[in-house]
Amino acid sequence: MVDLSMQSFASRNSRRWLFGLLILLVVALLCWKFWPAGAEQGDSAGQKPAGKMGKSGMMRPGFGGSTAAVPVRVAPATRGDFPLYYKALGTVTALNTINVRSRVAGELVKIHFQEGQMVKAGDLLAEIDPRPYQNALLQAQGTLLQNQAQLKNAQVDLERYRGLYAEDSIAKQTLDTAAALVGQYQGTVKTNQAAVNDAQLNLDFTRIRAPIAGRLGLRQLDVGNLVAANDTTALVVITQTQPINVAFTLPENSLSTVLERYRAGAKLPVEAWDRGDLKLQASGVLQSLDNQIDVATGTLKFKARYENRDSALFPNQFVNVRLLADTLKEVVLAPAAAIQFGNDGTFVYVVGAENKVQVRVLKVGISDGEHTVVSEGLAPGERVVLEGTDRLKADTLVEVVNDPQQVPAGPSEQLKGAPGSAVVDPAKAQKGGA
Repeated sequence: MVDLSMQSFASRNSRRWLFGLLILLVVALLCWKFWPAGAEQGDSAGQKPAGKMGKSGMMRPGFGGSTAAVPVRVAPATRGDFPLYYKALGTVTALNTINVRSRVAGELVKIHFQEGQMVKAGDLLAEIDPRPYQNALLQAQGTLLQNQAQLKNAQVDLERYRGLYAEDSIAKQTLDTAAALVGQYQGTVKTNQAAVNDAQLNLDFTRIRAPIAGRLGLRQLDVGNLVAANDTTALVVITQTQPINVAFTLPENSLSTVLERYRAGAKLPVEAWDRGDLKLQASGVLQSLDNQIDVATGTLKFKARYENRDSALFPNQFVNVRLLADTLKEVVLAPAAAIQFGNDGTFVYVVGAENKVQVRVLKVGISDGEHTVVSEGLAPGERVVLEGTDRLKADTLVEVVNDPQQVPAGPSEQLKGAPGSAVVDPAKAQKGGA
């Protein structure tokens, strides 16, 4: 038993020694493999200047002690006019909307229009059965003729009594009675004449005419229907679309420039764009404004007038409105992509002499996303960096990789209302940003 135990103990000890030797051998191999590379890297790190290594092992320009020029794209600052537009959501409203109804009762016997047709004021639209009103007119005319004859007879009697009274052949009371009878018949004749006119008017109303010029809607009554005077159901609706209005609102903190120019008599252009803000549908002028600000929204209502000769605008249509509030004359314009923001405020990188950049702090105004108005800090013609700014600092050497002359034209050379003019959104204006 003792011999077996000793043999088992010796076997376990030999396995432990073998396992330990294997571990030491692995550690030695790892140290031999990696120790020379680490030493070489340490030596090279002590000889080369500090900088950021690229994938190829070369220093990246603009970092550490590298003197290589940084490639950049630049564009010059320009001077020109800068249109300022205010943007709002507008609703097209017809100049006039008329519900055409019959003013007399009767059977609808004729329709003289087509749905969607353009009509002029006075055009015949429909007819009501005229026969009852023709009979009423004849009856009124007959009564008028009877009373006119009685009036004529009374006037003859009055003249006769005057002659007899002058000869002292009749009493004064008889003459006065004859004169009163003439006055009575004169009043009756006037009443009969009014009845004739009323009957004639009702007869005319059987021919329904367009009260205004405009576009007809869909027909709501068919031939054969009995209609009543001023019935709740209209025969058709006419909307006056030439000219046409667009109603929109602007926030109260954006009103000063608009109101100042409007009260001075300026005709402020207002453009109507489609819902996608891609196509100009009509151009008009500011027509009128409300007399009070809505306290619930803090906005003032405006109306613009459009000729709409091509019928591009329809009533109740939603459009994007651009109101040209003002045009800033001869201002310095910088590309919006060149404007940078830092702890010291707004700045740009200006490429100066020997292609070294300068950090120039600016005072900027409004922007349209493509150009920004610069009030201080930049002169026309100075080149500013558009791309590559993340590797720049003061006095960094740069290499211009584009032609500064091939730069998009400023806002004054572009179409009004197109990208390149300041378009102020109501949501931003409500927060105080113009």
